[in-house]
Amino acid sequence: MDIDAINQTIENEISGIDSSDKLEELRVRYLGRKGVLAELTGSIPQLPKEERGAFGQKVNLLKNKINTLLNEKQKSFASIDVGAPTAGQVDITMPGIAQDLGRLHPLTQLIDEICSIFTGMGFSVVEGPEIESEENNFTGLNIPLEHPSRDAFDTFYLKTKKKLLLRSHTSPVQIRAMKSRKPPLAIVVPGRVYRPDAVDASHSFMFHQIEGFMVDKNIKFSDLKGILEVFAKSVFGEDIKMRFRPHFFPFTEPSAEVDISCIICKGKGCSVCGRKGWLEILGSGMIHPNVFKHVGYDPKIYTGFAFGMGVERIAMLKYGINDIRLFAESDLRFLKQF
Repeated sequence: MDIDAINQTIENEISGIDSSDKLEELRVRYLGRKGVLAELTGSIPQLPKEERGAFGQKVNLLKNKINTLLNEKQKSFASIDVGAPTAGQVDITMPGIAQDLGRLHPLTQLIDEICSIFTGMGFSVVEGPEIESEENNFTGLNIPLEHPSRDAFDTFYLKTKKKLLLRSHTSPVQIRAMKSRKPPLAIVVPGRVYRPDAVDASHSFMFHQIEGFMVDKNIKFSDLKGILEVFAKSVFGEDIKMRFRPHFFPFTEPSAEVDISCIICKGKGCSVCGRKGWLEILGSGMIHPNVFKHVGYDPKIYTGFAFGMGVERIAMLKYGINDIRLFAESDLRFLKQF
């Protein structure tokens, strides 16, 4: 997209708008999560390194200009003098019946916030299908046939001739993206996932995850730690501490789980953190060479990291929510708090 061309046309587009509804449509088209500005930001990692800084500055200037023009146009609608009603007209200046304003679901708000943090670091947002192949969901991610997650007790399989299933994590999009693109890659993947868990205060058969991964030459574990530190402090506050604990995931090696100091007791120990002072927030690691081989990347040339988090888990910690079922109950007393 040509930023200079957008700069030249945006004023004419906004000046020709005659209603708030049309103004909102234009705002979404340019500033929405899948709008023009998001596409421009997502294209930055594909540019040569020496061009990224200047291009990013142009994108920010364009964003500020569009926001200014939208605000000025909205104010012009509010300042129109309606005038006194004539005979037979409805007096629209009379007070009406108040309507409750809608708002984004707290999980949607948090997903947008998290994706915004990563897009600010040069990541692109990519989404994938919720019905997946066994190859993308398991085989491509180095998950062996005998792994318990492949069992029908742990995965929703569909009754089809092909081995299709409801994805059990957002990681299959990692396989799809790497098969269709060449490095360098920096991608985050928000979406719903499904597992046949019994529903209780901390489990649900449908929940949300955000997968993230970066691939290029000379990507190191220290890069992963730096990216996740920026994320954690942006969501939970600058005063939190982090630690990485060794773990095992079939698709990463080495692998680590990431903890933050308890946001309730500040690491001293309380009922929320089980008196440990730490809260687990996500899993991470360096992408396994077998995953690279499956998608046609040479593991001797490229390295990368990946991480995954449960959005409900992050929301429950961030907002002090003790029951995951509240997110799906449409209780306005709960939702209005956000």
